[in-house]
Amino acid sequence: MSTLSSVSVQHQISQVADRLRDSAGEAELAGRLAPEVADLVKGTGVVRMLQSCDNGGLETSLEEFSAAVMQIAALNPAAGWVAGVVGVHPWELSQADPRLQAELWGTDPDTWIASPYAPTGRAVPVDGGYRLTGRWQFSSGTDNCQWVVIGGVATDAEGNAGEVPDVRHFVLPRADYRIVEDSWNVIGLKGTGSKDLVVTDAFVPEHRAIGAAALIGGGLTERNRPGHPLYAMPFGVVFSYAIASATLGITQGALREFTDYTRNRIGAMGDRVAGNPFQQAALAEASADIRASRLQLLDGARRMQEIAATGRRLTESERLEFRTDQVRASRRAVDAVDRLFTFAGGGSLRLEQPFQRYWRDAHAAMNHVCNIAEAIYQGYGQDTFGLEHDRSIFY
Repeated sequence: MSTLSSVSVQHQISQVADRLRDSAGEAELAGRLAPEVADLVKGTGVVRMLQSCDNGGLETSLEEFSAAVMQIAALNPAAGWVAGVVGVHPWELSQADPRLQAELWGTDPDTWIASPYAPTGRAVPVDGGYRLTGRWQFSSGTDNCQWVVIGGVATDAEGNAGEVPDVRHFVLPRADYRIVEDSWNVIGLKGTGSKDLVVTDAFVPEHRAIGAAALIGGGLTERNRPGHPLYAMPFGVVFSYAIASATLGITQGALREFTDYTRNRIGAMGDRVAGNPFQQAALAEASADIRASRLQLLDGARRMQEIAATGRRLTESERLEFRTDQVRASRRAVDAVDRLFTFAGGGSLRLEQPFQRYWRDAHAAMNHVCNIAEAIYQGYGQDTFGLEHDRSIFY
């Protein structure tokens, strides 16, 4: 992996920083990233950071990817969210059947792939593959993608799922699914364009149907990416780190917007608000909490990959520790933004003020399953006390 590659991505992001920041409000109004904004993100190389080198990717570290996603999300929350979600898909698909990798990136290493993973589709086996039908929510950045990886259950010939569902990730080209317009009506992260998708009786070849068990259990890595520590980390933790990276980037942007807004604000009594000691204390506390969350997440990404580099897989206890740190980092940072919001005054409620948009986007990010803390906390406590815990939280 090349550190120079990650430095180059960070440089490219800084080069388009003003344009990304200026377009954030427009993305919310449009309910999606404009094509030119998606091109800006694509030009930074962030979506290729976890993509394998032999597919035209940069194959940097998870830590470097997380830092780049935070950098974009701080400037433009919707763009950062899309960068994190779309950017983590090459990590999974670089482990897929080589035939699928060639289809995705053989002619264009900048191919973007959407998701969602919820197994709401049903796939009936047919000669050479499956016939897939279903509807999915939350396909972030889908207007700007050429392929999608979506969750479904492989059934028997009569359409019946077994006692233990055979969950798979099905990969389809743009011609095989329909984006449902006006299906993303939300109060936060609206600029991500996370619309619904519909698939009706599409044929999916066997090599484009990834078994979730093989992905989660490490079988894909052993078969298609042996000796690559980047791909030896657990899917559930890696995907959650992508979500958390965007979340923390949004809180960094919120902190900046609060500071810029408060610096010259005049209070109801005609005094300069920045001189208020409570404002100063709130700013200091929030700054420290957001920095701590960032450092904790990046440290976890680094330590995970160091463990993977030794040739062993993370234990369940380690996975729970990293996930606990991740959800706590997200919660701590968004709580810090909430405290700032209470000091921002009534003027911050106006829609022309960017701070309120960051606040809404941060809370929308916390509704993602990867940021829901309670089940992770419970699993960590049960594991630490030597009790049985729910292994489904690893996805």
